[in-house]
Amino acid sequence: MGALISDISSGATPKVDENYYTDASGIPFLRVQNVTDEGIDLSDVKFIKRDVHNGMLKRSQVKKDDLVFTITGRIGSVAVVPDNFEGNINQHSVRFQLKTQITNIAINPRYVAVSLNLPLGQSLALREVTGGTRPALDYKALYSLKTILPPTNIQNHIVSIMRSAYAEKKQKEEEADAFLDSIDDYVLQELRIEMLVTEEKKRFVVYAGEIEGRFDPLYMSNISHIRNLKTPYPLTRLRKLLIQKPQYGANERAVDGNPETDVRYIRITDIDDYGNLLEDWKTAEAIHSKYLLEENDVLFARSGSAGRAFIYKNELGKAVFAGYLIRFKFDPAKVNPSFVFHYTLTTIYKLWVQSIQRTSVQANINSKEFQSLEIPLPPLDVQNQIVEEVNRRLAHVAELRQEANTTVEEAKERVERILLAEG
Repeated sequence: MGALISDISSGATPKVDENYYTDASGIPFLRVQNVTDEGIDLSDVKFIKRDVHNGMLKRSQVKKDDLVFTITGRIGSVAVVPDNFEGNINQHSVRFQLKTQITNIAINPRYVAVSLNLPLGQSLALREVTGGTRPALDYKALYSLKTILPPTNIQNHIVSIMRSAYAEKKQKEEEADAFLDSIDDYVLQELRIEMLVTEEKKRFVVYAGEIEGRFDPLYMSNISHIRNLKTPYPLTRLRKLLIQKPQYGANERAVDGNPETDVRYIRITDIDDYGNLLEDWKTAEAIHSKYLLEENDVLFARSGSAGRAFIYKNELGKAVFAGYLIRFKFDPAKVNPSFVFHYTLTTIYKLWVQSIQRTSVQANINSKEFQSLEIPLPPLDVQNQIVEEVNRRLAHVAELRQEANTTVEEAKERVERILLAEG
């Protein structure tokens, strides 16, 4: 890589407590999660002020065709800066500017990014990592990285292969997202829920028996709006469906473990918005049996991504849950736990979360507030029918996402075969 790089600079991060950040009118400030092998992802980007971009962070500006390379955290992810993009990188990434050619071979920056993002390129990068407690790549390691540089026509062909694979992946992911959206419509339709939208009023009536912990106007107005819905099924509070008191999780340090032998430690960050477990597998420094999960336990996130839910199944293997999660055990004679979980995927539930969470420091919802959640409760046979159909749809979503990932993996394998044959 040292032979290909014409310029390199590292990023920097302004202090959070200083007046450096702003809203979406500012300049994108790229963190590790914004740098992917598919390109720059701005779905969760932060923004800095223009004067900060042009002043104290001028050295870390990125421009068209620069390579952004992550050097800590998720090490070795590379993205090409697209046309007409203005942005900065933080200290967990570096910026490469490549030469236009070397030994009469024109260099396609998108090819170099592809080659570094291949399993082969990733493994070579990880071999150069230094640092025990905080692994990282320094400039010396970056310059020593190796890549295969085929003729320009081969580079362009490889870029075309990966561009097609990512386009197909995106199409399948969009199809999966549309199917997920259909779950919300399906559940609300089966529960025959109708929201009665009324004009906002400056005054409204709340009875003392409805007040639980909070009674500020914004909260009570939103809760009043959520309760103003029509459904033929009785609205039932979660606390009436429990077989035991909700339990807060363990406060242990997460450490690397062996998935074949160790107990998994499930944290909020391991769960996505749809209740799926992510790949970041961890165990706890200490395992206590009282936190072991059992079939159909439902976990609610009380802080961080407050309101996020997860239902445990034995097929996932032994697991305990972390302190910012609350375990709910439901009476199967009254409610199908999966029905409760599937209800958390609806817009009605998400509106409830937005209304009830406190945001003074970070969003949070306590056990008592979760227990106050009212859900429409149809007969068990109707619940089971809804659960069966939602599970079918979720399985199809998982299948589509697996196909999307397989498309890219197969394309990368094909590219590696081309490069090794050329090499």
